[in-house]
Amino acid sequence: MREVARKAMALALPTPMRASEMASDQQPPEIFDSLPYYDNDLENHPNLKELVEKEFRREPKPPNVLHPKLQPALAPFENHPLLKAELDRAEANQPIPPLDMHRYQLPVPSGPNATEEEWTSALQNARAQLEHQQLRQTNIALLQNYGANSWKVHNYLLEAEVNIIEKEAEKLQEAVTDVNRERKNNQTLLGNQLTALETRWTELISEVLQIELANVALEAEIEQLEARESELTAVG
Repeated sequence: MREVARKAMALALPTPMRASEMASDQQPPEIFDSLPYYDNDLENHPNLKELVEKEFRREPKPPNVLHPKLQPALAPFENHPLLKAELDRAEANQPIPPLDMHRYQLPVPSGPNATEEEWTSALQNARAQLEHQQLRQTNIALLQNYGANSWKVHNYLLEAEVNIIEKEAEKLQEAVTDVNRERKNNQTLLGNQLTALETRWTELISEVLQIELANVALEAEIEQLEARESELTAVG
């Protein structure tokens, strides 16, 4: 019955525009086949919900493809193999490889028969270790002098960026709420109109049935009168 009322409302709409008039408009009017904010058929008829779910199970699953307007997935560290390998390790929940402690040791050639090359290699390793320790001391001194302020500035920039993102999210949420509110108001208005048309359609159908019953009764009465007239004519 709701579908019939919608067809009646469609018949009550103005005459469709001509082709020239359609061409002048940017977009044709949209026609909605459902009013999810107004229709409550599933609540009034629980068995319909089971039928709908059964029909959904029969439908093939949509392809797992993102919307074309969405940006492609970000592939980080494509130009940095070491960072990409570390990210892959973290995603795979693999443990961190142990540190190579051999680099921090100072092996000394053993035995009195050590060659000059072995002592040269040990000396170069000792110099590298000393340079490494000096660099660590320099980095620690720089961190003590400037590290706190650098982190404060970094945290301040992060907080500012977070505030901007939160404000944008609030704006988007408000826009979504406004769109849903407008949809609900429009659908409620259209639903009331459809309900009124449905009620009017039911009344008209009832009136038509009453008229048809009255016509049948009148036809039967006319047939009786004609039969009575024929009888009187025959007697006379």
